[in-house]
Amino acid sequence: MKSISLFVTLLLGITMASIMTVKAQDASEIPPLAYRPVPDFFQLPPNYNFGEVAGVALDKNGHIFVLHRGPFPLMEFSEQGAFIRTIGDGLFEGAHGLRIDPDGNLWTTDVTTHLVLRFNPVGQVTMVLGRKGRAGETEMLFNQPTDIGFGPNGEIFVTDGYGNSRVVKFDRDGNFIKAWGKKGKEPGEFNLPHTMVVDQQGRVYVGDRDNLRLQIFDLDGNFITQWTHAGAPWGLELVDGGTLFMADGYANRVMKLDTNGKILGSFGSPGKTAGKFAFAHSIAVNKQGEIFVAEILNWRVQKFVPVKK
Repeated sequence: MKSISLFVTLLLGITMASIMTVKAQDASEIPPLAYRPVPDFFQLPPNYNFGEVAGVALDKNGHIFVLHRGPFPLMEFSEQGAFIRTIGDGLFEGAHGLRIDPDGNLWTTDVTTHLVLRFNPVGQVTMVLGRKGRAGETEMLFNQPTDIGFGPNGEIFVTDGYGNSRVVKFDRDGNFIKAWGKKGKEPGEFNLPHTMVVDQQGRVYVGDRDNLRLQIFDLDGNFITQWTHAGAPWGLELVDGGTLFMADGYANRVMKLDTNGKILGSFGSPGKTAGKFAFAHSIAVNKQGEIFVAEILNWRVQKFVPVKK
């Protein structure tokens, strides 16, 4: 009996360790991040406007790509904010997620058409995942997909999203491999998987937005741990393989974390004026440490630069 009790105790210990969460930090332990907004950075052509801005991403040249819900929904700007071109006109109905892969391809998600599209750097569609206007939960159908991530071996991950509550994995050629997750609050379940990134060690960080947590998996979807202390992950950006920036669209702030879950700093508050946020939805960080935040309700992307001490 003693051996059985010991086995049960060890088993429970292993189970509890597998779902261990990072402890909340006292607010006084979270330093403010010193950033200032850059007003009027984006130089839009006459009569052009952003609608609700859902996505922002940067390529290796520092060019800024903006995905919004209005005319000309995917725009490219130079590093200095000068307008360059539009891409994919007429292809979007519910623009949502935007990522750029290591080869410079642009990937988008659309929650109305239920599509994931890949554009090459020239702006041509080179891969389609899903069926336009067809919602489902199969190997080839999504239900309002939200974001895309890329594995170290070219794997494609899709958070699928508002209608479904899962992550879908494909190989680099777009062939279905597996899916995991369902609606719920337990480890491995989701209540709106909204954003994701994958690090070079093969850890898949999924922003489980309405469960107010980040869940971390291996490349096969095995649960590793969860962070419940940082807020609501609307947008994620991984920098240099070791720093996470998170846009929290409920608290309307930006959080900086290390890959152990420690909060390194934060800035932002709700509002309409420069430096404040209204539904901070997506985030991107360039090599200079400058931050771009896309907002749904303020119809804009704000650029922030570090304040030199």
